[in-house]
Amino acid sequence: MASLGVDSEQEPLLGDRTPGSREWDIIETEEHYKSRWRSIRILYLTMFLSSVGFSIVIMSIWPYLQKIDQTADASFLGWVIASYSLGQMVASPIFGLWSNYRPRKEPLIVSIFISVAANCLYAYVHVPASHNKYYMLAARGLVGFGAGNVAVIRSYIAGATSLQERTSSMANTSACQALGFILGPVFQTCFALIGEKGVTWDVIKLQINMYTAPVLLGAFLGILNIILILTILREHRVDDSGRQCKNINFEEASTDEVQVPQENIDQVAVVATNILFFVILFIFRFETIVTPLTMDMYAWTREQAVLYDGIILAALGVEAVIIFMGIKLLSKKIGERALLLGGLIIIWVGFFVLLPWGNQFPKIQWEDLHNNSIPNTTFGEIIITLWKSPREDHSEEPTGCPVEQAWCLYTPMIHLAQFLISAVLIGIGYPSCNVMSYTLYSKILGPNPQGVYMGWLTASGSAARILGPVFISQVYTAWGPRWAFSLVCGMVVLTVTLLGVVYRRLIAFSVRHGRIQE
Repeated sequence: MASLGVDSEQEPLLGDRTPGSREWDIIETEEHYKSRWRSIRILYLTMFLSSVGFSIVIMSIWPYLQKIDQTADASFLGWVIASYSLGQMVASPIFGLWSNYRPRKEPLIVSIFISVAANCLYAYVHVPASHNKYYMLAARGLVGFGAGNVAVIRSYIAGATSLQERTSSMANTSACQALGFILGPVFQTCFALIGEKGVTWDVIKLQINMYTAPVLLGAFLGILNIILILTILREHRVDDSGRQCKNINFEEASTDEVQVPQENIDQVAVVATNILFFVILFIFRFETIVTPLTMDMYAWTREQAVLYDGIILAALGVEAVIIFMGIKLLSKKIGERALLLGGLIIIWVGFFVLLPWGNQFPKIQWEDLHNNSIPNTTFGEIIITLWKSPREDHSEEPTGCPVEQAWCLYTPMIHLAQFLISAVLIGIGYPSCNVMSYTLYSKILGPNPQGVYMGWLTASGSAARILGPVFISQVYTAWGPRWAFSLVCGMVVLTVTLLGVVYRRLIAFSVRHGRIQE
């Protein structure tokens, strides 16, 4: 089969030659091809804006929460942060089911509108006389609920691309998502120049400051996104070969459209891929303890940890985008399953490198730390660490591994070179596994409506983002990095074993039913 690349929009797609003829069967016109990719690119933008909506306020939530409600503590901050993933976990299957039976525009527009309204609510959480923290909790939960449209986006892209286009389009989707997570904090930093006071529009009681300006921008971009979806997005559905198929959630098919095959989906492969995806996102939550780990191991102050860890995480984000782009080429040579296996092996090596070795121990922090204690116990407290006032005098700030953590006395330190090498390896393995999970999953499902299935996959990822930080932070605090990373290595080994068991089943729907050769 001859096929056009993703970026080419100059010719119609060609199918197989008709027997006894020198002519190619036209399976897609130029107009249809251009319309299909315009729609897909609009959804790339939607994915980008969805991830920006999460990350653009993540570092300012704690000071804003303290400002609007003095009763809020670290544990409540953890709930505020987790509410995003909880909302997304609940919404993903709902929007996915909706998209299976109705035009995809409907759940997309409704979900984005919910996010816009939630951002506006976030900007007004200072207005009520009491219980402000609960309004913030509701606002972030609703933003997460709106982000449940990720399932619709991925199901649309999976259904609107052929097998040849699938890996590339899924990699582009993940790259846009990663780019949003990278640029969100950058936007937040720019808005920090406005300051806490900012300006107030008394008529509508709107404060525009460093905390509210980012969400107001998010609301504006959401409205712009709705307009683009209404004007540009069209319903498209193709089979694994790229032929246009009947679209059950749009309009009656024309006589030249291919009917959707009725063979069964391999449910074992579906369940296994959901488990694989959950574990991949679960183990990557080690980023939760990056700040306390570096402060414990290298005796960094809070300011140093914010600066250095921020640089490291930003570099990993850039690395992820590069990996997403490289995967598109590499998958054509070695296949998605091999890339998934290779990514898991690289992740295992990364965590193995991170295990403490040798006879050198971290500096012990003997002082009674009281209110200056290094936060190690909860995800919420980790975020607090990043927002300690830079005006505090750090000349006497206790540094090192706190003696309250008994493991500090007998666990060797993790050398900085170890940490950086591990970060690079995990930064290679994680994006590879992330993209390959989505790609294989969409191919296993085939041309059938994928909304509900993608909803469950997104929900499993949201559950991992909720449970992962709790697990890794609790194990690290109680038993130290040796136990934490050893358990992660064990989980990766079990995951590789599961992948080996189902390896032959992780094939495309059309390959499984003999319509296309692998």
